[in-house]
Amino acid sequence: MSWAHVAALVVFVGAYVLIATERVHRVAAALGGAALMLALGLTDGPAAFYSADTGIDWNVIFLLFGMMVIVGVIRRTGLFEALAIHAAKRARGRPFLVLVLLVLITAVASALLDNVTTVLLVAPVTFLVCERLALPVVPYLIAEVMASNIGGAATLIGDPPNIIIGSRAGLSFNDFLVNVAPFCVVMTIVLIGLCRVLFRRAFVSDPTLVAEVMALSEREAIRDWRLLWQSLGVLALVLLGFVLHPVLHYEPSVVALLGAGLLVLISTVTVEDALADVEWETLVFFMGLFVMVGALVETGIIGGLSDWFGGVLGGNTEVTAVVLLLVSMVLSGVIDNIPYVATMAPVVAELARHQSPHGHVLWWALALGADLGGNATAVGASANVVVLGMAKRYGSPISFWHFTKYGVLVTLVSAALAVPYVLVRYF
Repeated sequence: MSWAHVAALVVFVGAYVLIATERVHRVAAALGGAALMLALGLTDGPAAFYSADTGIDWNVIFLLFGMMVIVGVIRRTGLFEALAIHAAKRARGRPFLVLVLLVLITAVASALLDNVTTVLLVAPVTFLVCERLALPVVPYLIAEVMASNIGGAATLIGDPPNIIIGSRAGLSFNDFLVNVAPFCVVMTIVLIGLCRVLFRRAFVSDPTLVAEVMALSEREAIRDWRLLWQSLGVLALVLLGFVLHPVLHYEPSVVALLGAGLLVLISTVTVEDALADVEWETLVFFMGLFVMVGALVETGIIGGLSDWFGGVLGGNTEVTAVVLLLVSMVLSGVIDNIPYVATMAPVVAELARHQSPHGHVLWWALALGADLGGNATAVGASANVVVLGMAKRYGSPISFWHFTKYGVLVTLVSAALAVPYVLVRYF
């Protein structure tokens, strides 16, 4: 192991410890770690800012930015208040049914859109539902984040690692539906059961507040109907652009930016107001995290781990699939799953080629491990980071360890179910 490997690991682990212990602000820790990686020559400007494999993923940054602008404008219409009232009334004010409804909406929407876009749309509704019913919002947000990661694993477009896997392995949208979606359906039901136990103290309602919510009118919550229809029209175009990506060949980030620009252009919302709700801290945190993880790729640490993995476990398909699944869950809980999957994809392709006829199982093991492992920690997936940033902005901060103590348990349950699912279904 060279000094570059040691230095990169020390900087990354040090920054991660600071983020986990919250000794310093997570943005400061991420930016400090990124600065050290650059200062020590473990990565450089072109690799950190321009490389698709080792640098800041600008597609993710600008996708988030564009959707934050659109969601911020929609918030001004009163739509989220109306949806919150509707959800609470449909559940008749019963806290657990509210959670079930929000979890199901999040899981389904994450499969059809992507998990980050979904939590940006659902989280504001959650804050308002909990405010109306005087419920603690944190359990609901944690449940939604986990549902978004589970639902996103079900389809080709639900989570970015799936797009990488689909492209490398030649897998279609229907392939993911047939092979991964059934497990995600089961896991969503299991998640609801876990939430009933883990968050049981949060399911206490006030009959007076429930009666007040039941008496509210959704239509009266809308403050600006003209802006609402403009916003919904633009949002529909943006979602259509996401779905038609194979035809239009526009990246999701480009579609989101075009939508944000169009909405600001046609509405009366000022540029200052449109930018007011952007989670700048979250975007900057992502940038620092991307640079640090990119340095691990640049120095060969992740690639060396992948090569070792392929060399040690290349002979037995069943063992390789199980270990790949479990290792992917662990590593995706610690580092971003996008560069991890991008690095592992060539290794898995080689393993799959030599282990016919069951080699395709390795792709499903990689997808399940990388996607579901994101639930393990507060920085394991993009959706986690986004929701934690929103929670802090709304005055209900979620600490790293508060999220992680639930995330690790859900991930362990996911692993306990995913291993037999892979073995029974394919072997």
